[in-house]
Amino acid sequence: MTPHPSTELISRYAEGATDVDDATVWAVEAHLESCATCRGLLTDVVDPGTRDLLERVSEGISSGIAAGPPPVLRRRRLRRTGVTARVLPWLATAVALMLAAVLFEELYPDVPSLVLLLAPVAPLLPIAASWSRRTDPAWELVATMPRTGLVLLLRRTLAVLAAVIPVLAVAAWGTGHSPAVWLLPCLAFTAGSLALGGLVGLERAALALTVVWSAGVVLPSLVSDRLSALLSGGSWPVWAVITVVLVGLVIIRAGDHRRFGAGGN
Repeated sequence: MTPHPSTELISRYAEGATDVDDATVWAVEAHLESCATCRGLLTDVVDPGTRDLLERVSEGISSGIAAGPPPVLRRRRLRRTGVTARVLPWLATAVALMLAAVLFEELYPDVPSLVLLLAPVAPLLPIAASWSRRTDPAWELVATMPRTGLVLLLRRTLAVLAAVIPVLAVAAWGTGHSPAVWLLPCLAFTAGSLALGGLVGLERAALALTVVWSAGVVLPSLVSDRLSALLSGGSWPVWAVITVVLVGLVIIRAGDHRRFGAGGN
């Protein structure tokens, strides 16, 4: 690739052409971040609907700035805006559930482990919240950017996992459970939510998997007073295979997440 991508390549990138490989897409996006000239070319070749949307958003922002008082930057206000602040309650809920599970397991050691039962679905709702029009104040702007879907989704998913997995690790370590027994189901359900989310929307997928797991495994385990065989020490090879298959499916079906609003979120 030359220092500046060709006009034809920028046009194909704006159209989301399927014959442009991911490496080229990432190289174009990295170049656009630092090149105003090429961003101007991109503006010229986007479809009229997208251009009109960007113009309306720009006019609305300009009008709001002109009509309002001069902006005052405050660190406290910045910390309370954006996707991160809106996902925090869900992360706090997941952390609180795991802490409650640890306490319950310490008080009632003969009851099936709540830590193992909750670990697979612990990150699902925070991940769904990080990829929702109701939690992203910049949804309309991001929705107009070609091919940001899977890359942006994976970034947000990794951010949620980076916050949830250490909590799960501490909870499992405190209750004496092997990492393979809780980590692999957690990763499998995360990959499953991404794969299914490309078809029905990540929020619906996360909620459906949480309900199915709760009704099919959590409640029966608590009622029968026996931990499901799905969470036994010998189940980790099955979970490993499921995780690999689902991750491969997410990669193969990357086009399902090509647009920020894919899947009906």
